[in-house]
Amino acid sequence: MVAALGLTCASLAWSHGDVTPQAVDTTGLPELGKDWRAENPYRGNTTAIKIGTSAYNQNCARCHGIEAISGGIAPDLRKIDNDCATMKDAPKKAACAKEIDDYFLTTVRHGRTRNGAVYMPPFEGTMNQEAIWSIKSYLETRREKPF
Repeated sequence: MVAALGLTCASLAWSHGDVTPQAVDTTGLPELGKDWRAENPYRGNTTAIKIGTSAYNQNCARCHGIEAISGGIAPDLRKIDNDCATMKDAPKKAACAKEIDDYFLTTVRHGRTRNGAVYMPPFEGTMNQEAIWSIKSYLETRREKPF
């Protein structure tokens, strides 16, 4: 029984990052063009949130958890901008949110690898920026600390 549990846990660790990115239908969202935006242009957009919810479930939930509640394998994305949420100064808060948007976009586009191991596959080429920003819009509805 202990050996079976060990194999199960090991297989979960080995499968981390073993996700085939799925294309996302972004019909209904304004097209953003070829140049990547520095900030989320869909923040609060209900269509983007709906599309982002589906896209997250297809592409991110396996590692980051259902409804963005991590089971410990990957970062809990509800906490990604906790530091920004507690800022009182509006310009600093906006700058912090822009920095988090940039970090999110770079990570999703290029993925994460460490010592040759893929922890997160790159999604650029499979997902356009409309899809990526719609996922960020969904995640903003799941924040641990409201903005």
